[in-house]
Amino acid sequence: QVQLAESGGGSVQAGGSLELSCTTSRTIYSSCRMGWSRQAPGKERELVAAISRDGTTTYVDTVQGRFTVSKDNTKNTVYLRMNSLKTEDTAVYYCSATCSWYKYWGQGTQVTVSS
Repeated sequence: QVQLAESGGGSVQAGGSLELSCTTSRTIYSSCRMGWSRQAPGKERELVAAISRDGTTTYVDTVQGRFTVSKDNTKNTVYLRMNSLKTEDTAVYYCSATCSWYKYWGQGTQVTVSS
């Protein structure tokens, strides 16, 4: 059973924008800290943005000011809006839910930024 359903991603030129979305169950959405991580070829997975149950957001320095994580309580959905994309943002992006009982991962979606 898919706990985190991701959508969005694709290919864009440098300077462009993309938005990812992640829909989950009400239980996970309301109980867990939601995040977006990415993994580029040959690199470790890194957390780039997260949003807590109270709406507090955190970002890794490399995306601060360019990426925005948000959520829609009516849709149990978390978004990652990515602006001013750079070639180094190319990676597979994963949605995650960090819960007290488990950490869930989405299936991943490819984001490719070309120069």
